[in-house]
Amino acid sequence: MNHNETLGVFDGTQAVRFERLLPGPIERVWVWLTESDKRGQWLASGVLPVQPGGDFMMHFDHSLLSATPELPPEPYRQYAGGHDSLHRLLRFEPPHVLAFTWGSIQDNLSEVTFELSEAGEHVKLVLTHCNLSGRDEQLDVGPGWHSHLDVLRERLNGSAPASFWTMFEGIKARYDAL
Repeated sequence: MNHNETLGVFDGTQAVRFERLLPGPIERVWVWLTESDKRGQWLASGVLPVQPGGDFMMHFDHSLLSATPELPPEPYRQYAGGHDSLHRLLRFEPPHVLAFTWGSIQDNLSEVTFELSEAGEHVKLVLTHCNLSGRDEQLDVGPGWHSHLDVLRERLNGSAPASFWTMFEGIKARYDAL
């Protein structure tokens, strides 16, 4: 795990953007973004609809992202045992672009876009989470995405982080210091 990984870049108060180099090939990274069983090992499980415009559920269980299951710290204890959320697929362009809504459908929806491109033996992943409500939401989702992308890298390298929540709290402290 790379604690010196570049922090997400805040674009005004409406977006946060990450760039990561991941082990390729691009088709392999695409599978980790789009297949429920693989995505569930670093973010959340849930079967994507067959075409943009379709709604889908994602099941988040952060205790399963670590090498050993663990209880979330406060204030995330309410998510112990996992939780579900509804999303809408916006773009599906294999193996380069995946985008979907984020948040509850009744809320002001934000959007997450993953863009993949080849970079030698690696894959450049650009994740943009936009339409955020302001700085507080940036500081909430920034460390979350940072941590999940670290887990994705670990999984692509054949391992799992020892503790998702310990990693998350260390990363969150770096964002809180901004």
